[in-house]
Amino acid sequence: MKKVYSDAAAALAGEIRDGMTLMCGGFGLCGIPDELIEAVRESGAKNLTVISNNAGIDGVGLGKLLDTRQVSKMISSYVGENKEFARQFLAGELEIEFNPQGTLAERIRAGGAGIPAFFTKTGVGTKVAEGKEVREFDGEHYVMERGLFADIALVHAHRGDTEGNLSYRMTARNFNPMMATAARMTIAQVEHLVQPGEIDPDTIHTAGIFVKRIIHVPIREKQIEQRTVRKRQDAASAAAGGGAV
Repeated sequence: MKKVYSDAAAALAGEIRDGMTLMCGGFGLCGIPDELIEAVRESGAKNLTVISNNAGIDGVGLGKLLDTRQVSKMISSYVGENKEFARQFLAGELEIEFNPQGTLAERIRAGGAGIPAFFTKTGVGTKVAEGKEVREFDGEHYVMERGLFADIALVHAHRGDTEGNLSYRMTARNFNPMMATAARMTIAQVEHLVQPGEIDPDTIHTAGIFVKRIIHVPIREKQIEQRTVRKRQDAASAAAGGGAV
């Protein structure tokens, strides 16, 4: 079975359509499947429900789909870096289902494991629990959360082989591995594409059985949400202040 496709548009061909539910991996702008997101934008598919920890930033990542009004609902945890997201939400143009971050992660993991629902203490007594079943166990109250399962999961991996085995690097392991298991079809973009057997089995985070399509996207300039570094001191001022040069 051929899994490697020439580009993102080819990988999405015949699968993307209006009204779908998409999962989109990554954490902030780290480990996001940006090439696949761009292909979704170019497809013109609308009324999408997107499950993602965050909504990118303006004009980057999922921010591109918000700019084109292709997203009608977001199921997310943190969205504070996107002004267009905030504008659409406050104007009533975008439906939002907010989740505590750990709850969102567990909802995705549960969906991938075939678990339809679970109970958690997180959110009990808050707006998070409104409209949901609350049950008592051993004298404590827990709110029921549903597992999440998507039509398509878009993920980004550091390395992948042509059979779909994937390895993620550092922060990109947030959400990508669990999302890869929780969709009818998982499409991966990988920075380094290798042949089967070239990835140490002990370093494989997603087994190829979960991945249906792959594209090779060599590493490009990485976007940063907010730069928080301080200005570099010159040698003279550092020496005068007793600092290291």
